[in-house]
Amino acid sequence: MNPHQGAIPATLPAAGPRRRNEWRVVPLLLPYLWEFRGRVALALAFLVTAKLANVGVPLVLKEVVDGLDATRAALALPFALLAAYGVLRFFATLFAELRDLVFVRVTQRAIRRVALNVFRHLHSLSLRFHLERQTGGVSRDIERGSRGISTLLSYMLFSIIPVALEFSLVAFILLSRFDWRFAAITFAAVALYMGFTIAVTEWRMEIRRRANELDSRANTRAIDSLLNYETVKYFGNEEYEARRYDENLRHYETAAVRTEASLGLLNIGQSLIIACAVTALMILAAQGVVARALTLGDLVLVNGLLIQLYIPLNLLGMVYREIKQSLIDMDRMFRLLGEHREVENRPGAVEVPPGPARIGFERVGFSYEPKRQILFDVSFEIPAGAKIAVVGASGAGKSTLARLLYRFYDVNAGRVAVNGTDIRDLRQSSLRAAIGIVPQDTVLFNDTIYYNIQYGRPDAASEEVIEAARAAHIHGFIDSLPDRYEARVGERGLKLSGGEKQRVAIARAILKNPRILIFDEATSALDSATEQAIQDELSRIARGRTTLIIAHRLSTVLDADQILVLDGGRIIERGTHRDLLAAGGAYARMWALQQEEAEREKAVTRAER
Repeated sequence: MNPHQGAIPATLPAAGPRRRNEWRVVPLLLPYLWEFRGRVALALAFLVTAKLANVGVPLVLKEVVDGLDATRAALALPFALLAAYGVLRFFATLFAELRDLVFVRVTQRAIRRVALNVFRHLHSLSLRFHLERQTGGVSRDIERGSRGISTLLSYMLFSIIPVALEFSLVAFILLSRFDWRFAAITFAAVALYMGFTIAVTEWRMEIRRRANELDSRANTRAIDSLLNYETVKYFGNEEYEARRYDENLRHYETAAVRTEASLGLLNIGQSLIIACAVTALMILAAQGVVARALTLGDLVLVNGLLIQLYIPLNLLGMVYREIKQSLIDMDRMFRLLGEHREVENRPGAVEVPPGPARIGFERVGFSYEPKRQILFDVSFEIPAGAKIAVVGASGAGKSTLARLLYRFYDVNAGRVAVNGTDIRDLRQSSLRAAIGIVPQDTVLFNDTIYYNIQYGRPDAASEEVIEAARAAHIHGFIDSLPDRYEARVGERGLKLSGGEKQRVAIARAILKNPRILIFDEATSALDSATEQAIQDELSRIARGRTTLIIAHRLSTVLDADQILVLDGGRIIERGTHRDLLAAGGAYARMWALQQEEAEREKAVTRAER
């Protein structure tokens, strides 16, 4: 059972640190850009060409207007300029599209690489993280973070840089061709616009952050409820779940409304600044035309330059908002990469030595939480090829032994060793490759039965998969299905019964062919007849392998070389089945109780017949 159930997910920390660190993700993307530096350079070249063509349009238009003035002659000149005007218009679009076409692989490769790194890192984290995490929130963080990479790269390279370039070109033209007041008004308006946009957007980001967190929580609530569909149905709690989900949605709705209202305020302020600047510049230009200091073409040029500058500048507010949001979303995803690996390979970690494996638990102490210790000074050895069983009441710490051997957690005291080597000095991949486990709670992938069995050894041939299914006594059942091995098992294997899922898990372990076997209540979901048949098969495949059996039913451990009785995290008895019965202790009492239960079940069965 998860001792941390209901805890706030690690993916939703306080906003303060996130605010300070969100820009840190930008340098993390540079290696992905450097890999495609040729494409990036070519895309930037297309970008500059597109902007030069764009700024050239109003310059040519000025000459066209002046060329059409009645006081000026030669229709050939306006015709050539009109042709140039059309070419420049086309080039502005052409090179912008070429820029996007060249850069799209850079963006998609960055998304792919980062998402893959996060996925791998999540698999490298300890079991504790995955018991505490909430799948819906984590998946939404990865989804938004991947989308944020595309937004950030596109907007920073193809919106911020183009606007800066275009502003520089417009400023140069205004300073070189017109009165200083034109440039002064333009500079002041741009500075005021950007300052207002940044200030309001920063304020809005706090509202947006809150909305995102509430969105993640609502998504988590929905996924958790749907994953536990059967439990919801068992207790008739559909409306209760709907109310909880709606409560999360209600909070998100409030935050989303505030976000949109603040967006309206931002847009109004931006439009006011632009309108005032354009009006002032057009008044100056009109006065120049009236005073004959400027031509009509100059008036058209000023208007064209300002339109071309303020259209992308008007988008700058949206771009800045999206970049900031992308940084927040990416920061949430990259902080998953920053999650501490509780269990890591030590420097110089070695492979598990070949040959039979000897396991030793040496004065092991362990706790999931500091205030609740699970194991106390546990010591025992499983000789190579031997079979050791651990029995005891629920919560005694039996399954914890398997988790420690698999190194899902590291011990707090003592050590676990394989062939005399502390497992912390072994490579995790090598250790886990040597161990096969049949867990008590078998969770299958939402795929075919064949896929779930072959998962034990993905490179196994189909004949080996079928042979493993036969050994697990599930081939007959699979053969009776319409789709046979291609039948899908559903989410978490819910289309199969508990016994069928457990037999798939047994087949998977058989296919892996490991040196160390762990049976954690491996037959708990099977009926008595099937249990006996599979028990015989498990005994056969365990022969010659170092085997740890964790069991509640004592009838499944009679042939163990040694039985350990665990109570309250301590070994209170050890010996063979016969020795422990003769001792008349806790094991003997458990045996007597289970025999009485078995007799009652037989009596009930006879009565029903």
